[in-house]
Amino acid sequence: MLVVRRRGFLTLFPAAAILLFLVFYLRPDVVTLPRLEDGGRPGAGREDSFWSKVPLHYPPDSIRPLPTGLPVQYPPIQTTTFPAEEDQAARGRRVQRQKAVRDVFAKCWASYRKLAWGADELTPVSGGRKDPFGGWSATLVDSLDTLWIMDMKTEFDEAVAAADGINFTHTAVDRVNVFETNIRYLGGFLAAFDLSGDKRLLGKATEVGDMLYKAFDTPSHMPITRWDMRAAIKGAKQVASEGLIAEVGTLSMEFTRLSMLTGDPKWFDLAQRITDDMAAQQDSTAVPGLWPLKVNGQKRIFNSGPDFTLGAMADSAYEYLPKMSAMMGGQLPMYQTMYEKAMDAATKHNLFRPMTPTNEDILIAGDVHARENGMEFEARGQHLTCFLGGLMALGGRLYGREKDVIAGRKLTDGCVWTYKAFPQGIMPESFVTVSCPAGDACEWDEGVWKKEVLRKANKDTDGPESNAEAEVIIKKQRLPQGFTAVFDRAYLLRPEAIESVFVLYRVTGKVELLEAAWDMFTAIDKATSTDLANSAIRDVTSTDKPEAKDSMESFWMAETLKYFYLIFSDPELINLNEYVLNTEAHPFRRLLPSP
Repeated sequence: MLVVRRRGFLTLFPAAAILLFLVFYLRPDVVTLPRLEDGGRPGAGREDSFWSKVPLHYPPDSIRPLPTGLPVQYPPIQTTTFPAEEDQAARGRRVQRQKAVRDVFAKCWASYRKLAWGADELTPVSGGRKDPFGGWSATLVDSLDTLWIMDMKTEFDEAVAAADGINFTHTAVDRVNVFETNIRYLGGFLAAFDLSGDKRLLGKATEVGDMLYKAFDTPSHMPITRWDMRAAIKGAKQVASEGLIAEVGTLSMEFTRLSMLTGDPKWFDLAQRITDDMAAQQDSTAVPGLWPLKVNGQKRIFNSGPDFTLGAMADSAYEYLPKMSAMMGGQLPMYQTMYEKAMDAATKHNLFRPMTPTNEDILIAGDVHARENGMEFEARGQHLTCFLGGLMALGGRLYGREKDVIAGRKLTDGCVWTYKAFPQGIMPESFVTVSCPAGDACEWDEGVWKKEVLRKANKDTDGPESNAEAEVIIKKQRLPQGFTAVFDRAYLLRPEAIESVFVLYRVTGKVELLEAAWDMFTAIDKATSTDLANSAIRDVTSTDKPEAKDSMESFWMAETLKYFYLIFSDPELINLNEYVLNTEAHPFRRLLPSP
């Protein structure tokens, strides 16, 4: 069944259907993307793209329009104290650091261009190619706006020409990850268009949007999070899968921005249906205000499950609440209500102060599990939860909640402290600390720490040799003081810590955050640098050069290096009063009141 869209829809006549069968069904499943010298396919991603013509089995009965109300005059997010605090020497130091970040990016880009052009990823040790995200040049698309921001316009123009030739009708993977495709590809094209105005990029964004729209072609209008694109092309009917709250709750910014730019509300409508369900069920979960990890896509159930975290598999669903307010100019007040409920619940149940040797006034975000006999708290920290400091600072400034700005600073300081605690000067993927009781301050107690180390290792905490046994575990596992376990010792080139340091700097203007950022950057580059680029590493507790994993995900250049570059840039570059960044650090223009 065909659906009428605002842009118009072309009916597929029999001859055209036969042609489509010959072109698309009989081609090999994996294609090689255009090389630089090929120049791509002119006109790709326009109104006549393949995905804009694919019929839907379950078209929505109606499509709600975009809001038309006037945007709200929010308070400024950025402080105005930057110039007053920077003398000539400080500016010179900042610019030198900015250049150092740009040099690292340029090295990575040059290696990708030479050795992996058209691939999703460069393997930064062996110099090979990987295609885990569809085979659609993830690093290239994800890096477009970074190239623009770093004033690498020649490289940007070359990359746009290549991106215009990406073929989104074939894929190198069996199942397309809808979440990753949305934040990396759709987000990447939208931000690059918002910055440059190059209409080819909006055309490609529309093409990706049309492709993703088909992943929602289910009876419940919920997405298939691991989507068999080939079966969809052949006309197979689809049923929504069980998903994660982050996967289905992290579509609103990209889908809404695409609708805002094209005037077609169909993407906004799909994303807003999900938000409506989240809002309706937010107060009926085991931890009212927060959503459990798993979502039943067929029945649109968001409130059934025992596990609650601000980290992996949940993080960006919370991130998009205040960011949607910022992007849409507050036209939908529900996002503020949802944010405030979520942050109040997280502050009560998830945030904790760790016991540290220097009694730091910091916070870490842990996990909560609903058990039959009550709530179980786990003082587990994750690199992924480091985004929360910046989010609470942004939300606090946007909505006038100073307590959130304060909590955001303490969370960010907690991540900076964790970076410094490990031998490489880098935080691991996940770890456990000792939490202070009920969020109160607590003095350092080495005996308590060692007992918790033993308890985490399932050892006797009161035996005559317990102290010696704890010391053996601490030495063997290379545990810094205050940490009772390190579940995952890797560093994957993640951005979340520098993301929050950047946002807090823009919000507060505190110079010490610049120093924290520089310490983080130098530690990361030293530990991860290879002859070609930078690589994820296996063990941040190692005292020697860590073993490289030969992996460099696209977010290294899309997010991590972008945040490092921006914190050492003039605050007017990607001013947070004018832009809001998606979870892949792609800046979208905010809807603002007329001056």
